[in-house]
Amino acid sequence: MSNKKNEACRMPLTTLIHRSSLPRPDVSESQALQLLQEHYGLTGTVQSLGSQQDLNFRVDTPQGRYVLKICHGDYSPVELQAQHAALGYLRERWLPVPGVVPARNGEQLLALTLNDQPLRARLLEYIEGQSLTRLKRLEPRLMAELGEFCARIDHALADFSHPGLARTLQWDPRHAPALIEHLLPVLVEGPRKARVQAAAAEAWQYLAPLLEHLPQQAVHLDITDDNTVWQRDAQRHWTLQGVIDFGDLLHTWRIADLSVTCAALLHHAEGDPLRILPAIQAYQVVNPLTEAELKALWPMIVARAAVLVLSGEQQLSVDPGNAYSRDNLAHEWEIFEVATSVPFALMETAILQAAGHDLAPLGLVNTTLLMPSLDGKPVTRVDLGVLSEHFQAGNWQQPGIDQQLLRAQNGLACSLHGQYRLSRTHIDNPQEPETCALHVELQVPSGTALQAPFAGVWHASVAGGGCLQGEQVSLWLWGVVDAPADGQALKQWDALGQSCVGLTLQLCRVPGLCPPLFATPSRAQAWLALCPSPQPLLGFACEAEPLADAQALLERRDASFARSQKHYYQQPPQIERGWRNYLIDMQGRSYLDMLNNVAVLGHGHPRMVAESARQWSLLNTNSRFHYAAIAEFSERLLALAPEGMDRVFLVNSGTEANDLAIRLAWAYSGGRDMLSVLEAYHGWSVATDAISTSIADNPQALTTRPDWVHPVMAPNTYRGAYRGEASTADYVRDIDATLERLTAQKRQVAGFICEPVYGNAGGIALPPGYLQQVYGKVRALGGACIADEVQVGYGRLGEYFWGFEQQGVVPDIITMAKGMGNGHPLGAVITRREIAEALEAEGYFFSSAGGSPVSCRIGMAVLDVMGEEGLWDNARTVGGHFKARLQALVDKHPLVGAVHGSGFYLGLELVRDRSTLEPATEETAALCERLRELGIFMQPTGDYLNILKIKPPMCTTRESVDFFVDSVAKVLSEDL
Repeated sequence: MSNKKNEACRMPLTTLIHRSSLPRPDVSESQALQLLQEHYGLTGTVQSLGSQQDLNFRVDTPQGRYVLKICHGDYSPVELQAQHAALGYLRERWLPVPGVVPARNGEQLLALTLNDQPLRARLLEYIEGQSLTRLKRLEPRLMAELGEFCARIDHALADFSHPGLARTLQWDPRHAPALIEHLLPVLVEGPRKARVQAAAAEAWQYLAPLLEHLPQQAVHLDITDDNTVWQRDAQRHWTLQGVIDFGDLLHTWRIADLSVTCAALLHHAEGDPLRILPAIQAYQVVNPLTEAELKALWPMIVARAAVLVLSGEQQLSVDPGNAYSRDNLAHEWEIFEVATSVPFALMETAILQAAGHDLAPLGLVNTTLLMPSLDGKPVTRVDLGVLSEHFQAGNWQQPGIDQQLLRAQNGLACSLHGQYRLSRTHIDNPQEPETCALHVELQVPSGTALQAPFAGVWHASVAGGGCLQGEQVSLWLWGVVDAPADGQALKQWDALGQSCVGLTLQLCRVPGLCPPLFATPSRAQAWLALCPSPQPLLGFACEAEPLADAQALLERRDASFARSQKHYYQQPPQIERGWRNYLIDMQGRSYLDMLNNVAVLGHGHPRMVAESARQWSLLNTNSRFHYAAIAEFSERLLALAPEGMDRVFLVNSGTEANDLAIRLAWAYSGGRDMLSVLEAYHGWSVATDAISTSIADNPQALTTRPDWVHPVMAPNTYRGAYRGEASTADYVRDIDATLERLTAQKRQVAGFICEPVYGNAGGIALPPGYLQQVYGKVRALGGACIADEVQVGYGRLGEYFWGFEQQGVVPDIITMAKGMGNGHPLGAVITRREIAEALEAEGYFFSSAGGSPVSCRIGMAVLDVMGEEGLWDNARTVGGHFKARLQALVDKHPLVGAVHGSGFYLGLELVRDRSTLEPATEETAALCERLRELGIFMQPTGDYLNILKIKPPMCTTRESVDFFVDSVAKVLSEDL
């Protein structure tokens, strides 16, 4: 690797212009076949591959698959020989690159003339796979893998040399200024041309002082999504197979290679250039870059973007029939738009930070106070963050709430620099909210004198605002009266005017840059480095405490909390607040909650706060004491139950409810043998785990059943052994066979437990009449019929309050929990007197939390709110809209096999083949992970983990439903 000073990058401009203006060679497929037969002794078929200035053919022969490459005779043989040498050099180092296939005469490079065109041809091995060019987005892992691979190639080529590397190439960034100047006329006069010209000039202005510090070596210069080959493994993960197309190989700045890779990634970045940072981080680990290279990277990317669009426009003008060039041009303009969407200083800072280089602290040692009259006076620091006690019941959604809270303080008050503000969150939006405050807002006495804390020039921007530009830093102020005239030079301590009651100030260390007041969490670290705290100018603390390290917290959880208690996502956001159907992380992002069937009323409901606080202040004890709430709540529950049910047990969870139901069935029947359906989940206790057969919840479920549990065929009308509504008799036959076997063995049937709507499968309705027949057969043998309504009941289905109503039956025992307490531990069992009293022979029963005064009051409040806020009606109307919108996905996206359920208990089942119903397990996991990135919580379920079980809070709105379905459609249109 060399480190030679670049001398203005002079070059033979005529050669470069000629090279950049060449169309592709004119060679037909039949001529390519003739060439292969004559020079390589190969016969087969050829298929043209896309390229800009060369011709590439895929060759399929009985001997194997190859790539025939044909270029203009203008290319010097030594350049092509350098490529062949590099391929051999890299193959010796076990890097995945194609080999060169010699012709019959032993030569690797052929000189030919076809159609009066001097050409050069060679044959390479074919690497099986595909490029990632057409993927709309690349996940961070793939970006990192591409960056790492670029580093591996560069590291290997560091000691490679060849005479053919000294070449003139239009993609060499050393020639970018001359090439851009030459190609600019290809664009018509207008804003687009002006932007390209300005971006290129700014890029070179940044690069110029760095050039002499940039190491040089042999580089591939085209390690992109288009020139790397990938395949998917059995888990649908993309794996890198190799790199092709060494046509841009030359000796230039090392950092140029990574700049090309990163520029290509910009059209997979969904408009956010910081998405490329994983590629830079991965490169840095393998092949560390110097600080000069890191600073040069972004301007080199921008220059590359300018060259791409100009070269693309030029190539299309000389070769308008080149579909490859035409298609690529759209990507190239996208790359340019993304590359010019952020300030150079922001990207430079973000890149340095990603590589482990923080900006040096801004030393403001020679500054004075902005408001010296306030020195030493007490200042109230107003917490406007996610956990602030000032925020409750969604009041952060009120316009201007932050300023109201500041004005409400007595005396001096300030907001906190670097704090993630809750008021800046937004809902039903896939974009990150701009929550991180890069400024400080003050509540000060009106007319407080302001003085220049350092010498500079005042630039008025808007009425009451402006910027004092100093040598080290800019001070932005809003809320100033009697400010200096625009352009006035000020000395330190000169008057800056007077403050209004509300004063906002912000520092920025980049001259001429007007920073935003808020930054998104992903950009916050870089912006905070550019916009440091103004605390030295204020004389009092105005900085927010840094957020706790979420990863360290997760490690503490894993170190102390039993691992079998899993968490959602590998890298879960830290959720500390909720409101209605949203969960909010510590950086102020609101996630649409499509999982939480526990919080039926929504998160943070004020009625729950008030009800629990009041009862806790009075009494909380167990149900063996006498108090009014337990009788009142029991009566409320019985009023919801079918006629004939007259006894209530209160417990603290669905598991406890189902466990108790089993004991009741045992006591009532005198037997122990229970029937339960396959693929079902009923709880985690010993008894409920025994009757649970969902292998998604317990992989050993089918092999660890005790002999008193008798699983019966899952009545799954979509993917079960028998399908469709006509399958009832087939599934009932399986029940008959089980009951006949138990009767023959003289075993007393205790009962049958089943969700009346198949919850774990996404809310699939049971076959018509299934429960009527099964209940009759079980009861005829003295058993009890248990309806597990824990997930599906209590009004969530919309059309039915209880799931068993859909089947037109009345069970002997109803179990419920989940939404009964809106997150408070509360469950219930409802049954008839004779069944309830059968348990007395085994002793008394109580649940410490289930029947407590607090639990009962909360349970009644949930029922009150559900009625007052029309949540059951909402489940029916909005749930109906929800299902219709999901159903429309079936017609548009082959991966969507079916939509199940009703109301706010819905299932979206993903399959790879609608005939075989092969479950799309990996795609479903990728969909859920992608939805999290878009601001939605969703998880896979079902035995094959290929179902979205959609069970949101029952206050969910049509707007949230539309956001969810639109987001699912967006992700399904991407390549999962």
